[in-house]
Amino acid sequence: MQRIQVILTIDMENLPANFQEILQQEQAVVAAWKAEGILEHLYLRDTKNGAVLIFKNLSEGEVEARMQTLPFNLIKKSVEYYNLIQQF
Repeated sequence: MQRIQVILTIDMENLPANFQEILQQEQAVVAAWKAEGILEHLYLRDTKNGAVLIFKNLSEGEVEARMQTLPFNLIKKSVEYYNLIQQF
């Protein structure tokens, strides 16, 4: 089963005034992905400037397309993608 790790960093120095509204929209999208079964894990970074997401059963291109739809995409600083191989 394919896994892709995404490391999202948001631009904390330039947060918009409606950040809390964007956060609520973000949480709704993530909840839908979990319900859909494509988001296996979501970890908030201890620096509170982003998150680590683990997707399953999607190609890297599909993950990139999904990430473009996130409300936080508008305030991102960077996004990194890593294909993971599970060791047995």
